[in-house]
Amino acid sequence: MEESQEMNKQTVMLVQPHSFSHEPVPVCDLKKYIKSCLQMKWQIHWDQEIDNKLHSIKPIIENWSEDVNRKRSTILTRLRIGHTRFTHRHLLLGEPDPTCPHCSCTMSVKHILIECKHFKIHRLRFFNTSSPTLTTMIGRHPHIYLFEFLKIAGFYPHI
Repeated sequence: MEESQEMNKQTVMLVQPHSFSHEPVPVCDLKKYIKSCLQMKWQIHWDQEIDNKLHSIKPIIENWSEDVNRKRSTILTRLRIGHTRFTHRHLLLGEPDPTCPHCSCTMSVKHILIECKHFKIHRLRFFNTSSPTLTTMIGRHPHIYLFEFLKIAGFYPHI
């Protein structure tokens, strides 16, 4: 609430004529200022979302370029938010959480991409490391071999 009041004060001060100038404020400048204030407020709110799966991959709110391939873009978005058909269909069907047959833990995008020991050899092959980070794999610039890894791991058609 205080943030909103402070933004209102700042906006009013910008709009009100200053004592040294009687020139009106151009609308484009006002729009830029308001957009900047909203961006800052949104970022403050986003910084508090520490349990959000996407926050760990995208800590700063900014536009990311989209893949021109719609299917790849959709898959990447699903991976980033951690919601795939494979990891979340149980919610729609009223079934128990899917369990990793190799580790006996709940399946998640994070588990498949960076934790499951069963895919360690594939991670070494595609990413030159057995423990890549989520940011490296599905961050702003996804790893060039991400989709090949997903296909070899057998996860690609279930996203």
